[in-house]
Amino acid sequence: MTGFDAATAAVQAALDAGARYADARVMHRRYESMSARNGDIEELIQDESIGLGVRALVGSSWGFHAVPELSDAAARDAGRRAAAIATASARVPGPPIDLVAVEATVASWASACDVDPLGVPLTDKGDLLVRATATVREHGADLAEGLYQIWDTTKWFVSSEGHRIDQRIRECGGGISATSIGDGETQRRSYPSYRGQYGTTGWELVTSLDLAAHAARIAEESRELLTAPECPSGETDLILGGEQLALQIHESVGHAIELDRILGWEAAFAGTSWLDLSRLGTLRYGSELMNVTIDPTIPGALGSFGFDDEGSPAARRDAVREGRWVGVLAGRDSAAVAGLDYGGSVRADGWARLPMVRMTNVGLEPGPHTLDEIIAATDDGVLMDINRSWSIDDKRLNFQFGCEVGWEVKKGRRGRLLRNPTYTGIGPVFWRSMDMLSSEIVPWGTPNCGKGQPGQTGHTGHPAAPARFRNVRVGVRA
Repeated sequence: MTGFDAATAAVQAALDAGARYADARVMHRRYESMSARNGDIEELIQDESIGLGVRALVGSSWGFHAVPELSDAAARDAGRRAAAIATASARVPGPPIDLVAVEATVASWASACDVDPLGVPLTDKGDLLVRATATVREHGADLAEGLYQIWDTTKWFVSSEGHRIDQRIRECGGGISATSIGDGETQRRSYPSYRGQYGTTGWELVTSLDLAAHAARIAEESRELLTAPECPSGETDLILGGEQLALQIHESVGHAIELDRILGWEAAFAGTSWLDLSRLGTLRYGSELMNVTIDPTIPGALGSFGFDDEGSPAARRDAVREGRWVGVLAGRDSAAVAGLDYGGSVRADGWARLPMVRMTNVGLEPGPHTLDEIIAATDDGVLMDINRSWSIDDKRLNFQFGCEVGWEVKKGRRGRLLRNPTYTGIGPVFWRSMDMLSSEIVPWGTPNCGKGQPGQTGHTGHPAAPARFRNVRVGVRA
């Protein structure tokens, strides 16, 4: 059977078994990754899977069932089982669940891709990692690592409302790191970020990173950090590089505005959110420079798609506008419960997982400054970049982050390296202190966002640029 045939059969079987709504996704995914260490290939992984997942809505309850087979019998059995699970769950009374309206669509969409990453010879991809990690070692690092990853996913989606959508999404990326070991001290420098940069695009992204050209620099900086002075402790002006700010957005904004967390649906595993729906539209989240969008239409960004896994078309909307909280990441059911009129942020990481609210591209709009201008305007502060560690509470409110590298900023100039830089804060207090933001936006990709039970790994994008925050606590108290 074709993907559409299997999905259609599953949906019809769910309806015949009593579901008032059903949808089904067939997903075919190919995955490839390669890693290198100290100039040698360490591991090659190649994987392929295909299967069908079907959701059925009965009363106030969802049922879900998945099968690794596309025969007519297997598809219909999956639909019946999904409806049976929903029926059993509906025996416990709950508030009625409606779905916000989405126009039934027949469509096809594919991400842009100039160079098919799976079509590039393995020898070429391996040579790239070998050269880069060998150069890292030659310039003094004790451990040199490199990695790339590729996903090629095709989806066929059918709903009882009339959706019939196919999509092909190709994603890839990679990066390198240098680790130096000293007397009681270990330091790492990565490029272009921790575990690399990723996007919904072709191998041209990896080529554009020019990993080998940055290998010597990160090796030398990792060794310099072994003897660099410790990041001072106290309150000071903090300048964050774009990569670290992308992680800050992910943890203290992206997860906090997920509507299932706000409603308490994710409390068991991922926690809830400090946000209260009664303050949507009025809460001051950050300074007037803070404009955060939810935008799965950004070409090449890792959280981009044509339609989410409920058939909602990709659409840009505001999450924070001039510092005020105005939007959430939602699905059709959670939006209806909250009295909102949009979804569009539901995805699953494979055919065997229930679709759930996930970040798409959640990031900042450009500011009016440059990094050089921000540094020049800072009399006393610390510049930090590239994430090393993260910790945030289950309400996404109190956080502490560590970075790979810091620089002292004195009288408008970037000075000496600082090792083990950390900073801590409270989400809204931190964002309200942002007083300078660069226009140099990069759509950083995060391919390892965890959420759900059973756990799912999401691919998200975070447009970000360097920014300054006033009176932030940095360093570790003695």
